Amino acid sequence: MEWVNVLLISMLPFSELRGAIPYAALLKINPLEAYLTAVIGNFIPIPAIIFVLYKAEPLILRIPLVNSAYLFFVRRVMKKREVVEKYGYLGLALFVAIPLPVTGAWSGSLLAFLMRLDKLRSLIFIFLGILISGFIVLSLTYGILNFSSINFK
Repeated sequence: MEWVNVLLISMLPFSELRGAIPYAALLKINPLEAYLTAVIGNFIPIPAIIFVLYKAEPLILRIPLVNSAYLFFVRRVMKKREVVEKYGYLGLALFVAIPLPVTGAWSGSLLAFLMRLDKLRSLIFIFLGILISGFIVLSLTYGILNFSSINFK
């Protein structure tokens, strides 16, 4: 049942799989199970975000408190749009793949919406970014890659 918590954490906008995979490691969940659960959980809300925003944005903009929060995130995400402008959908995947604050699947979905990118292609490339990000976080968390052997001089 611990995987349910991993799934739920990976669905949240601030933690996503960046929080879910380390949480799974703390619970000593098998790395493959942690990866698959976090990837699936991270992707679950993405289609809804992309498709619902088109209908919900007018309502969001009419509710003052929600509007303020929404515009705050819009400004933060739009500051990072250069990679998508430069590389297109591959840039969207890279944006999602980098496991840093203000990147990830939620931000990538908002960015795809704001840039009026094709919904289906956006979903595909966001999922690709989730797969890559999950592998990076998994590797760092479970020590699958041995970074101590890299010479940074």
